[in-house]
Amino acid sequence: MTRNCLIVIDMQNDFLERLEDDARAALIVNTNQLIDIFRASSCPVIWVQQLLSPDLSDAPLLMRDRQIAVVIDGTPGARIDPELARHKDDAIVVKKRYSAFFGTALEAILSDLDPEQVTLAGVNTHACVRSTAIDAYQRDMRVLLASDCLASHDPEHGRISMAYMDGNIAVALSNDEILSAMT
Repeated sequence: MTRNCLIVIDMQNDFLERLEDDARAALIVNTNQLIDIFRASSCPVIWVQQLLSPDLSDAPLLMRDRQIAVVIDGTPGARIDPELARHKDDAIVVKKRYSAFFGTALEAILSDLDPEQVTLAGVNTHACVRSTAIDAYQRDMRVLLASDCLASHDPEHGRISMAYMDGNIAVALSNDEILSAMT
């Protein structure tokens, strides 16, 4: 059994470029710090990446209806930021919807790893992170939110989502608190 598992959600150029430069830089530094904490504890890191077709036929309804063409497979905007500490042996989950569980292999990967809890990092707190946290909770998984490693292009909805999740379906901890809990 794996004690903890880190799931890094949608740290892709199209989403990250919507953040203020300082916020984006801090998010990448903090996420790399968290990845180092997990690797030092021999805990797995799973990357989640949303990839959509150019015609948006596999995109969520809102994106299709409004013709929002982001994270298009094969484009620079769909790539995970190259400054992030990815390893070639990390699992990668490709998704088409907000939740990293919907129509993906994430549940099977986690079943094989059998973690006591999952820790979520990434963007956007109010959408993909929240949906993934809810779906993990619905599967009776304990969920940690890496508060130093979460961001939203919509800060108000991000704040509201954190207030909803923390203490209800998840627990929000800083990187320092996560490090203390894992050592």
